Amino acid sequence: MMNAGARLDDIVHSVRAPAHLLARPYLQPVYDEPEFVVRNVWRLYGGWYDGNPAHLKPAPEGALAAELARLVGGAGRLAPADAAIRAVRSAVYTERADRERSTMAKGIYRWAAGERGD
Repeated sequence: MMNAGARLDDIVHSVRAPAHLLARPYLQPVYDEPEFVVRNVWRLYGGWYDGNPAHLKPAPEGALAAELARLVGGAGRLAPADAAIRAVRSAVYTERADRERSTMAKGIYRWAAGERGD
């Protein structure tokens, strides 16, 4: 897919490990996941650029956040320091962690669930 010019996002969302391999107990995605392997293969052979021109020189996260806040009517509607927003964020990431199988994904989502926004 890389050689055909596909972007990383397309590859990540279409490549699947063969079911007969995932059925083997010793090939279960326990630490990480096939998606993470696909991303690592991309980085090894394709480098850091994912094929999306919008990601070539993205705006800083802070600038993007400020523009999104402006579009939704102010930072108060998005502010992670707000207790209600933190609670929703925590609930979302806790549920994501509960649904994941790999140690890596569970750990990152659990960390995000406990992160304070202040």
